[in-house]
Amino acid sequence: MGRDLHLSKLLSFLCFESQSSENHGLIGHKGYSRVVHCNDPDNPEAIKLNYRGNYVSTTKYTALNFIPKSLFEQFRRVANFYFIVAACVSFTPLAPYTAPSVAVPLLVVIGATMCKEGVEDWRRRKQDIEANNRRANVYHKNHTFQETRWKKLRVGDIVKVSRDEYFPADLLLLSSSYEDGFCYVETRNLDGETSLKSKLALEVTSSLREEESLKKFMATIKCEDPNDNLYSFVGTLHHNGNEYPLSPRQILLRDSKLKNTEFIYGVVIFTGHDTKVMQNALDPPSKRSKIERRMDRIVYLLFSMLILISFIGSFFFGIETMRDFRGGRFRRWYLRPDDTTVFFDPQRAPISAFFLFLTGLMLYGYLIPISLYVSIEIVKVLQIIFINQDQDMYDGETKRPAQARTSNLNEELGQVGYIMSDKTGTLTCNFMEFVKCSIAGVAYGHGMTEVERALTRIKGDGPLEAVDTLSNLPPYHGDTRRSGNSIKGFNFRDECIMNGQWVNAPHSDVIQLFFQTLAVCNTAVPERNKHTGEITYEAESPDELAFVISAREIGFELFERTQSSVSLHELDPETGKKVTRVYQILEILEFSSHRKMMSVIVRTMENQILLLCKGADSEILERLSYKGRLSDEGRLFEAKTKEHVKTYAEAGLRIMLIAYRELGEDEYGKWNAEFSKAKVTVTADRIEMMDEVADKIEKDLILLGATAIEDKLQKGVPECIDKLAQATIKIWVLTGDKMETAVNIGYACSLLRRGMRLITITLDFPEIKALERQGDKEAIFKASLESVKKQLIDGKKQVDSTKDPIEYGLVIDGKSLAFALDKELEKKFLELALACASVLCCRSTPKQKALVTRLVKTDCSKTTLAIGDGGNDVSMLQEADIGVGINGVEGMQAVMSSDFAIAQFRFLERLLLVHGRWCYRRIAMMVCYFFYKNIAFGFTLFWFEAYASFSGQPAYNDWYMSFYNVFFTSLPVIALGVFDQDVSARLCLKYPLLYREGIKNILFSWPCILLWICNGVLSSIIIFFFTVNSMIIQAFRRDGQVVDYEILGATMYTCVVWAVNCQIALSINYFTWIQHFLIWGSIAFWYIFLVIYGFLSPRVSTTAYMVFVEACASSILYWLVTLLAVISTLLPYFSFRAFQSRFLPMAHDKLQLQRSEDSEAEMDHAKENLRQINVS
Repeated sequence: MGRDLHLSKLLSFLCFESQSSENHGLIGHKGYSRVVHCNDPDNPEAIKLNYRGNYVSTTKYTALNFIPKSLFEQFRRVANFYFIVAACVSFTPLAPYTAPSVAVPLLVVIGATMCKEGVEDWRRRKQDIEANNRRANVYHKNHTFQETRWKKLRVGDIVKVSRDEYFPADLLLLSSSYEDGFCYVETRNLDGETSLKSKLALEVTSSLREEESLKKFMATIKCEDPNDNLYSFVGTLHHNGNEYPLSPRQILLRDSKLKNTEFIYGVVIFTGHDTKVMQNALDPPSKRSKIERRMDRIVYLLFSMLILISFIGSFFFGIETMRDFRGGRFRRWYLRPDDTTVFFDPQRAPISAFFLFLTGLMLYGYLIPISLYVSIEIVKVLQIIFINQDQDMYDGETKRPAQARTSNLNEELGQVGYIMSDKTGTLTCNFMEFVKCSIAGVAYGHGMTEVERALTRIKGDGPLEAVDTLSNLPPYHGDTRRSGNSIKGFNFRDECIMNGQWVNAPHSDVIQLFFQTLAVCNTAVPERNKHTGEITYEAESPDELAFVISAREIGFELFERTQSSVSLHELDPETGKKVTRVYQILEILEFSSHRKMMSVIVRTMENQILLLCKGADSEILERLSYKGRLSDEGRLFEAKTKEHVKTYAEAGLRIMLIAYRELGEDEYGKWNAEFSKAKVTVTADRIEMMDEVADKIEKDLILLGATAIEDKLQKGVPECIDKLAQATIKIWVLTGDKMETAVNIGYACSLLRRGMRLITITLDFPEIKALERQGDKEAIFKASLESVKKQLIDGKKQVDSTKDPIEYGLVIDGKSLAFALDKELEKKFLELALACASVLCCRSTPKQKALVTRLVKTDCSKTTLAIGDGGNDVSMLQEADIGVGINGVEGMQAVMSSDFAIAQFRFLERLLLVHGRWCYRRIAMMVCYFFYKNIAFGFTLFWFEAYASFSGQPAYNDWYMSFYNVFFTSLPVIALGVFDQDVSARLCLKYPLLYREGIKNILFSWPCILLWICNGVLSSIIIFFFTVNSMIIQAFRRDGQVVDYEILGATMYTCVVWAVNCQIALSINYFTWIQHFLIWGSIAFWYIFLVIYGFLSPRVSTTAYMVFVEACASSILYWLVTLLAVISTLLPYFSFRAFQSRFLPMAHDKLQLQRSEDSEAEMDHAKENLRQINVS
């Protein structure tokens, strides 16, 4: 075959020389105004355009805006804003404490968070520096290529990119090392896809393959403005007075890599932040956990409490102050109300009360935990380190660990009520094996699939080997593998057509054309190993790879693909020898989710023009030849194939129909002219126009047969789903598969279980089909809507009327789902779905997946988790409360859009039941304890104020109060949030019902929160009144002096520090040496601080001067009061937990009690054995 045919005139969806310029309507208008002067970036017109440079920055801050922007981020939080206002007011006479004592802790907390932000941003900065300083070969004025840094590239530069190098900017492909400007690109960094994409230069520039040829090349590109659409491009190339339309096939995007091509030349179109990859570099949707959202409401509650007690204090202070001056006489003369300021003026009591209200807002500010947010951030970061390093979630095959891509949602993992799962690549391996096929109405291939074996086990129909629904052939004992080796993608067994036996089979001509179609109708690229001679393939999908390999194994080996042809080694049925056949490619009509099929138009060596098709059964069956359907042989052929397709689907196999059509020269010529016109149209609906023209040729097809590919379940999927179901998590599978396939996969993976009654919602009724044949869209819509509505109502009645504890499963197909998601029916659909234990949505589109997820998330109070592995799952992952991406073979798109990433579905069990549950418990306990300890501390201030006539005098030294949240109580609570375990990981997995605590949100419900708040108030009452009543009337010093203000404050503070740290010790279920060290170390640090601080000058230490060394340490009363006050404070919580564990136990309490009893029984048994041994 001659090589004068160029790919730019052969491949589909490629733009070649336009015959007219009438369709360039968009160019020059809004959104399509970019002008690029090729090979002339110094052109005055180009300089005027002032396009961005190629420097990129992904950092959040710069050196100039880091401090103001970071401060703004910090003070957007209500609590932090309150504290900065309090710090500013502390410089006024209103403050009850010194300014440094409130400013320093705030600076520590804010500074720590800013440092964390700065370190993270510096890491991004280093990555930017590395990227910007990469080297690229740029064509200079001296007509040679010279190395230039990426950041110095300009729009219009011509660059040379060599094999395995990244493209430095968005380029227009001019030419490549291939004759016709063909090249292969890997887009892993853009969309996560690992398969290679083919690109093709325009014919007019494909000859620019030498440096010399670039000297005189000058052109202008007019195209769309920068945008984030990776898969579209509209533009024209103006060269030598002609216009040439451009398409995405000529565009090479930044950060994609050149593969299997020695070099390419390209013109820079978009640079820096104008490139499509940077336009897509947007932050994912902001997600916040339910605990975090409720925590904000608790902070508002505490603010309300702060305002209330400040008002109460100011109110009573105003009354007392007003009573100080009556009848011209001063009641409390010793306060010198006759010589005072406005802050205490009996003659202006309301004003004094107002100022005390402001003072109270600052004084009682310790109700608000200043270190809460930064402590939670620290804890969450440490939690994700444990998740990332969990060896039980490490996949040895792919060498991939679990990856927490955000720390915002750790505790949300412990509250998941609904899981929305994809099937292919998520529940299954997305590793396709060709196992069966139906050709000319005859089924080939035998053996049981994984799904059939699972169904046999569930139904108990007998031994696994007893049934093979896919073939009536006798068992095959021949060699199915070349040289006895297993072949990836090929698990086919049938001696009737293997090893060249197909030539003797019935309809051998159909079998030949069937496998020729599998070998030709694809975009796979063969690569021959130079050392072994073995051919491997780069394919765009696992299905396509399986087809090409299966064709090779049967005897139709694709061994070469050029720009305009494919070559096969085939067995000649007449001579019985291997021959080489070359098929000239005329057009490739690529697969799309809309078309659900792919076609290739080829010219054979006999000069026949054939349209070879493969696609979904729903598409191919509608396009079959009318003549073929009417003939007896054609009807039998179609009917048999449909039977086999149904059987394959029931076995959980992926179905693809194979068909062809012979075209006449005139028919093809007319169609090609129309298709060529559609291809050169530069409009937004260009793809739709091409699809319409493609439909005109993809008709009157002759059915050859069907392929059946097995996508095996991932290891451990049924067990994982069973455990999640035991945890009362409801699982919905949203798949694009046929209903029969999806249902049987559902049974195989334990989504649908034995004894479960299925409610099926479908539009597969004769009445609906009759309306579809009539084509009355309005009547179809009304009838379908009413049918779905009736089925939903009947299904809900069926569930409600069942008194026995029977589980229901809901199965709904894509057409019905479209109506079920209508505003009129979505509530009924949701009610029925929520009443079922499992839901299976078949033939669902990516948009429907997202809509179902949104419906459940919006209308249910429970957390939704979506899990998937492909680009079609991205919208579902981003819509859910939690998105989990599978590191599968479909690339990294799902992972890049997810919150957590795992390598296998089975790891979801450990991620939720172990890490999710632990994180939920830890964060819930941590937040509740934070509020408890601050309320216990803050209310002692309030009681002291009441005792001191609400004078505004704080009970404690300024620095006591400042260090309370920062040093004396913060570290033990961080240890609680990181290390605490109520039960081990093994028991979490053994008893999934423990997970229900998180689903019901027991540990962070409002009753639980209010109990902790009440406990804090009660603790403050016990500490204050016990301390005051025990010490205030007693002689404290050896000389008989009573307790003064300094000693009372130090003693109360000691009781608070002991009580809140011992409280956390009671709350911890699992002690480590770290927790012991931090709890008792925090208490010890209080004494160390008190000694060191007390030795400082009285000007610095004020009321703490020598208070411990000279007064408290030597007093038995101090130690006795501390001991008794702490015991009295802990007694209510201890009593409550003892009562709850015994009479109202939670799930983990029951388990702990059971373990304790088992341990005692084992110990008694061991003692008895030992006693018997001693006796003997």
